[in-house]
Amino acid sequence: MLLRARNPYNAAMHRIPVDLASRAYEIFIGAGLLPRVGEFVAPLRPTSIHVVCTEVVAPLYAQTVVDSCKAVAPTHLCTIPDGESVKDLGTVSRVLDALVAARADRRSVLVALGGGVLGDIAGFAASVYMRGIRFVQVPTTLLAQVDSSVGGKTGVNHPGGKNLIGAFHQPSAVVSDPDVLRTLPPREVRAGIAEVLKHGLLADREYFDATVAALPRLLDGDGEAIAEAVAGSCRIKAAVVGRDERESGDRALLNLGHTFGHAIEVLTGYGTWLHGEAVACGLCLAADLSQGLGLIGRDAVDEVAAAVVKAGLPARIPGISCAAAMESMRSDKKAFAGKIDFVVLERIGQAVRRQAPDDLVEATLRGGGFV
Repeated sequence: MLLRARNPYNAAMHRIPVDLASRAYEIFIGAGLLPRVGEFVAPLRPTSIHVVCTEVVAPLYAQTVVDSCKAVAPTHLCTIPDGESVKDLGTVSRVLDALVAARADRRSVLVALGGGVLGDIAGFAASVYMRGIRFVQVPTTLLAQVDSSVGGKTGVNHPGGKNLIGAFHQPSAVVSDPDVLRTLPPREVRAGIAEVLKHGLLADREYFDATVAALPRLLDGDGEAIAEAVAGSCRIKAAVVGRDERESGDRALLNLGHTFGHAIEVLTGYGTWLHGEAVACGLCLAADLSQGLGLIGRDAVDEVAAAVVKAGLPARIPGISCAAAMESMRSDKKAFAGKIDFVVLERIGQAVRRQAPDDLVEATLRGGGFV
């Protein structure tokens, strides 16, 4: 019998709305939600369900999710390689081929089970298959739970830049189970913390301070601390996305640290540094640039760097070409007419957008170890 009526919601679960009129949805956060994914898909009344995950995630969680979804509708599994190095159109084609082979239709639902890279690939496939089908994000990394699964940004990389090919395509729901993070390598946990720090830096001083105080618990895998971090970051991001879905204003502030970070990823080869590691270094560079623009003092710069180091993340990634970094940032999707739009800090807890003279940006890069 197909599952239709059971109410999956309970008081112990965080429910965070993303207010986008006809595209509104909820983020559900709670321990033990993974075996119940089908209950969150059931209200969509899909004709079929298509679970997409990586070869790393599949042996850990795929069968659990497939079994849950089978109670709702016929369910198919598609596995793809893992990692930033395969975040390209070729991998998207593999997902599309699987959807065609399984005869997915416009009422089908895709379930993206994995980290940020998987969510971006699967979400983009959902955005273009039959001009758009619904999908549900089921993030399995801390970075994906606190950031990339929320907001509808989907896409893949191009040799010329990160995420240059993509679309805005909002999920129908996000289901985050902190229990799955227990299988994450410590490096992946640290990478996710970079995005948590970012949210506090750009929007909420109190949240930033609480995150720094909770770092020992987060690094130790404390379930309660992680659930609170996921919920706190999702509340900040959901509020920003609700005001500016397509990044024409406030949403650009969520790119704090990312203009520098994306250049690091491009120039060192996708996957050499995890996205969160590159962003952590980018946060420190953004703080340095903020001081150069006269917005914050040295004490705030040092506070940002200290938080990054306390999280076990790189405050500096030396040896990258300064000239190549400048060129990469000019090609970034956040640049306009070759002018780089930076997100900088007016103070810890408040970010703004500014352009900066090339000589100041170059000095910032060289101060951060670029050559």
